[in-house]
Amino acid sequence: MANPIIAPFPAGRLRRLRRSPNIRAMVSEVNLTPANLIWPIFVTEVQGAEGEIASMPGVDRLTIDGVKRAAERAARLNIPAICIFPHSDSDLRTDGCERAWDPDNIGNQAIRAVKETVPDLVVMTDIALDPYNANGHDGLVVNGEILNDETVEALVRMALVQAESGADILGPSDMMDGRIAALRGALEQAGHKNTAILSYAAKFASAYYGPFRDAVGASGRLVGDKKTYQINPANKGEAIRCVARDLSEGADMVMVKPGMPYLDICRAVKDEFGAPTFAYQVSGEYAMIEGAIRNGWLSQDVMVESLLAFRRAGCDGVLSYFAPTVAEMLA
Repeated sequence: MANPIIAPFPAGRLRRLRRSPNIRAMVSEVNLTPANLIWPIFVTEVQGAEGEIASMPGVDRLTIDGVKRAAERAARLNIPAICIFPHSDSDLRTDGCERAWDPDNIGNQAIRAVKETVPDLVVMTDIALDPYNANGHDGLVVNGEILNDETVEALVRMALVQAESGADILGPSDMMDGRIAALRGALEQAGHKNTAILSYAAKFASAYYGPFRDAVGASGRLVGDKKTYQINPANKGEAIRCVARDLSEGADMVMVKPGMPYLDICRAVKDEFGAPTFAYQVSGEYAMIEGAIRNGWLSQDVMVESLLAFRRAGCDGVLSYFAPTVAEMLA
């Protein structure tokens, strides 16, 4: 930023530009609109598992019919995209994760349901094996080791089926090395040249993911932790290298995850690369803010303020469970 020139008081009165709502709007440095939001939703195939998630009050697991209603709501609110996360039957999860590339798994059913209901709504998906993995990891596990190259082969199979089902944006969240190049090459070869990749390029081994793991049914299954493939929260330089790698391999957009505790990473990524940059306001962030609102400790305005922080840090958009509520507030 250039060095500001400020006239001495009283010629310079900074409050002049704060005196009315319209003047404040005219000089707002960043804006937040529904176009900056992606709405993450959960879809379940488990009978009786639909409804509110205890650790994420206000967020529900949806049936396929619920997904259709969510798509219609997103369209009414001018939210351009939703991101689908599956809650699969725990009895059908395996070490080989074969259901991840089943065309009729619950995630792919949800993609097709959205496209049948609101064809123009952008559908983003998650590319990782944890929803279908018996041990809760994002990759294949053999003798306690999360395998990289074999996992990438499985992720390619998963991605191709999601693209065939109608996904517009694929979100590889696994953090395996080399997966972006493999995905981009496979998509091109299969004729899905227009399918975009929004890479979880800087995904940290965070303690903020707990409620999400409850939502997808992975909490009780995770064996060990994910520190051998997700980034150490202390490492900014490593995160920048991961983003550079994914862009060089063909990612169209990149994501930082979690969000608010990593705004410095968001700013660094945008300044360094200038690529479309997103952040995920993750389940733990949501749960803290929503819990404070429900207890009367904070007002709903904090939702908008938290999302403005991402925009100010350089993010083009945010995945947020607050998306529909904030879109209504902005309207």
